[in-house]
Amino acid sequence: MPLLRFDLVEGRSPAEIQTLLDATHEAMLEAFQVPPGDRYQIVHEHPPKHLIVEDTGLGIPRTDKCVVLQVTTRPRSREMKEAFYRLLCGRLQEKCGIPATDVVVSMVTNTDDDWSFGHGRAQFLTGEL
Repeated sequence: MPLLRFDLVEGRSPAEIQTLLDATHEAMLEAFQVPPGDRYQIVHEHPPKHLIVEDTGLGIPRTDKCVVLQVTTRPRSREMKEAFYRLLCGRLQEKCGIPATDVVVSMVTNTDDDWSFGHGRAQFLTGEL
């Protein structure tokens, strides 16, 4: 937890996807201070015509390297979210060659009773986590 869902234009190699996931996890570890083994990542690949990401009138150019990331997480401070955005863009540029203009992030916040990691229990509520 957090749960990260990546939407990408298809065509990246398995190694490129692994690098993207690793770089994102590094940013998550630093910004949100989650344990290293706290890693939930799902990748969805789409044909180019099935992923439309426009610039909302901001004049932001997009390429086929675009990454749309939805982060479902417990509440985080504004500072933590801004640090994540900054760290994520820096790492994706450095390690994957993905420009910051191609990174779109949406945070979805939920609470402790919205999570079950198995065994039919809400581990944040039972004290297991």
